[in-house]
Amino acid sequence: MNAPDRYERFVVPEGTKKVSYERDTKIINAASFTIEREDHTVGNILRMQLHRDDNVLFAGYKLPHPLQYKIIVRVHTTSQSSPMQAYNQAINDLDKELDHLRNAFETEMAKHSRDY
Repeated sequence: MNAPDRYERFVVPEGTKKVSYERDTKIINAASFTIEREDHTVGNILRMQLHRDDNVLFAGYKLPHPLQYKIIVRVHTTSQSSPMQAYNQAINDLDKELDHLRNAFETEMAKHSRDY
């Protein structure tokens, strides 16, 4: 079969960066982030988090091809922020939200495991 091996979907090849940054030469305060070995799950969550930032004018992502396991996130910001700052802030905010979610889940699981 011509399909790639399943591990290729999530294992980043040696020598390849997980995230690469490329500044847009035509639009001021715009850039593309290529994230290796990710799909719609991360792309959509990251896009929605970027939209929460008032300094972000545009945030979108695409999968170049179904057999290429990477997403390209495009960010355009106002002059008060840079795409890198917006991206880093979105990642940090998502990290905090997921920590909160994990802690809330573990608390509820501990509470219910005592009952049974």
